[in-house]
Amino acid sequence: MSSVVSVRSVVNTLWTTTLLAVALLMGLAMSGQAPREWRDYAGGPDSSRFVAATQITKSNVQRLQVAWTYPAGQTDFNPLVVRGIVYGRGPNNSFVALDAATGKQMWSHEGVLGFNSRGVNYWESQDGKERRLIFSANDMLEALDAATGEPLSSFGVEGRVDLRVGLDRDPKTIKQQSRIPGRVFENLIILGSATNQEYDSAPGDIRAFDVRTGALVWTFHTVPRPGEFGSDTWPEGAWKTVGGANNWGEQSVDERRGIVYVPTASAKHNFYGGYRNGANLFSDCLLALDARTGKRLWHFQTVHHDIWDLDNNSAPQLTAIRRDGRTIDVVAMASKTGYLYVFDRATGQPIWPIEERPVPQKTAVPGETLWPTQPVPTAPPPFSRQKFTVDNLNPYILTPEEREQFRQRIRKARNDGPFTPIGFEDVIHMPGNQGGSNWGSTAANPADGSVYVIGFNVPTIIRLLKPGETRSGQRGGPAEIVKEGRYVTEGFGLYPTIADPPYTTLTAYDLNRGTIKWQIGLGDDLRLVSQGVKGTGTAGMSKGGIIVTATGLVFVTAADRKVHVYDSASGKQLSELPLGATTTGGPSMYELDGRQYLLVTASASVPPPSAPTGIVAYALPRD
Repeated sequence: MSSVVSVRSVVNTLWTTTLLAVALLMGLAMSGQAPREWRDYAGGPDSSRFVAATQITKSNVQRLQVAWTYPAGQTDFNPLVVRGIVYGRGPNNSFVALDAATGKQMWSHEGVLGFNSRGVNYWESQDGKERRLIFSANDMLEALDAATGEPLSSFGVEGRVDLRVGLDRDPKTIKQQSRIPGRVFENLIILGSATNQEYDSAPGDIRAFDVRTGALVWTFHTVPRPGEFGSDTWPEGAWKTVGGANNWGEQSVDERRGIVYVPTASAKHNFYGGYRNGANLFSDCLLALDARTGKRLWHFQTVHHDIWDLDNNSAPQLTAIRRDGRTIDVVAMASKTGYLYVFDRATGQPIWPIEERPVPQKTAVPGETLWPTQPVPTAPPPFSRQKFTVDNLNPYILTPEEREQFRQRIRKARNDGPFTPIGFEDVIHMPGNQGGSNWGSTAANPADGSVYVIGFNVPTIIRLLKPGETRSGQRGGPAEIVKEGRYVTEGFGLYPTIADPPYTTLTAYDLNRGTIKWQIGLGDDLRLVSQGVKGTGTAGMSKGGIIVTATGLVFVTAADRKVHVYDSASGKQLSELPLGATTTGGPSMYELDGRQYLLVTASASVPPPSAPTGIVAYALPRD
């Protein structure tokens, strides 16, 4: 009798356990919280960098410790985590696969010269039997077997697709590849490009390729061909010669609607548009395209006839807001302009009015015809400053002599606001072409209307050089004598800390109200900490990244060699994690075997560092 009761008890227990397990799995699936992996760049198709895991909370985040490291890992890369494997960037221009529980190397694929070093795309078939990594290297699209790291020769032609082909230019004369990966949707890889060769730039077509074969599936022309929508915003025949209007930054996909949201950059040349008069669609736009066909659904242009290099490149954020008693799915895009532009995700209708306001028109540059107005959002408020004068000079860093030199230069410069025309004498812009938001700068909670933006307050002092003038080498390049009719610039990006702090900010928006919840200086200027000055934001221009969690935490990497952890409700810092080197690129987060991990990259140039470097995994201690 006792044995019968025992068996029944076991059976009932097993049945109850099975029901609970099924219910738990169903609940996780319905909530959208499973799987808790980091399957693609910025976390997934929507680029929200949001993690639903709940193990790390406000009460225990200070207990995070290093769980494992892979010291040879390289930064400037957003690692993926799929099926218990970390895919990252290793030494010798390699991709590496690591055990996500221990950091032990599983395979390495070395010698990938010139690959898109900020991330890689992952795809798998519905049955999970085919799994591949897709990346660009030296203008070629390639694929690796995700299980072995071996190249897939069946992809393209002998394992490669030449991305320079099909752009109406001689492939031998152009560069095309972005350092940021594209976006996987179903069986497509959707790619933008980095065309920055100024006057000789390639056009910035958005293209989708089949992830299995490498075949081109669709193309969207960002410099429209004759008869295409927007072609009348360019001079006749511009598509044959003008380049840019490209997506070198991040994309986001609304999987349910099948829409890819693509931010685009300026047309080329970045600072002179005399040979491309007109509004220049689809430069400086947020494009909503049918992800399966490339058909334009709607667009919004944030800068008309851009001569300021005010690219859109941060990942558009998809979230839901409550407004006038109803729920609206919105897309919010941050830009170099320092504004957050918010639209109905399906229709493109602005949630708050965006006004066309008159901007300065006076220019002495031959051939240049400026656009009379520019769009300015009435809400939410900008996340970066819109003005810079002598009153905003840095009171800490500059010596009295330097401050006086800049004061005199600023007083002489033309300073008529963010859209001051660039001429042959100094002009000032704030936030400028190196300010505002950039890649890696945005994240969101997809459900509650919260959007987070890293912003740079970087004034630009810039001027055009006339033919015959000599420009010193830019960013380490050789000096250049300006050719007849081809203006170039000098001065941009040279002054990240001449302005008073904060240099770098983290802004939390509540898009239910169209307001800023809080804004703080992101990190500290290490030169000022010893003087007791904190909250300045980091002085470096290193690009970091954000992770938002369901437990109200915001993890942000910064140029002060730290991971900062904030309370999403208040902006109060709860913890910080020191690193042994500067991190660039975004962090990742995942769950494995009931443990939640934070993954950060930081490459040390001068070993041995005093804090962890490489690919670093943090977790709570095992109790």
